[in-house]
Amino acid sequence: MQDDCSRLVSALFFKQFLKRPFQIASIIPSSKALVERVASKMDFNQPRVIAEYGPGEGVHSREIARRMCPDSNLLLFELDRAFAHDLERQFAGDRRVRVIHGDAASLPHELKRHAIDSCDYILSGIPFSILQIEKKRALLQKTYDALAPGGSFIIYQVTNELKQHATHFEGAESEYFLQNIPPMFITVFQKAPPLDHHQREPLPGANFSVSAHRSA
Repeated sequence: MQDDCSRLVSALFFKQFLKRPFQIASIIPSSKALVERVASKMDFNQPRVIAEYGPGEGVHSREIARRMCPDSNLLLFELDRAFAHDLERQFAGDRRVRVIHGDAASLPHELKRHAIDSCDYILSGIPFSILQIEKKRALLQKTYDALAPGGSFIIYQVTNELKQHATHFEGAESEYFLQNIPPMFITVFQKAPPLDHHQREPLPGANFSVSAHRSA
């Protein structure tokens, strides 16, 4: 049953890629290794508010939901109608997950609508490199504003060009992850944590480092 479901979801992914190749940006979903690596960037030891831009067929969403504790919230922003309907079907029985068929730029509105103050993590696989510069910068600003102090914006992209635009964030760490087709840059942009005293502390990873990850 699970294999049949996976094949159906993959067929949907391929179909939607053929319709909108630039919007979806990859002909196959993320690998299991990439999904696990991305999820490892989040701390699930307490209730979290997590938003995901462009979840597609939900491969990252399912792993996040599997790891989340009962009082967490996961908001999925999917522009493609077929993907959004399929996500609604997948998570129909999970009260923690909300599927929003709309643009990621509507995040502030959705947070307000659901009486949520901010996000602990925001994950994105949408191809930022194809967005117009004004839209890219506006979405980055909304993303930064929606994060709680100490929160993280996590992206997985074929290129790492977003770093030059994400100047809102106080730190970033990148790795080039080879266990995916195509290989991906995983970057964690960090928003500064609240300060107990009126002096700024240096953030780990604030030097915008890059590393490569290979299988053993």
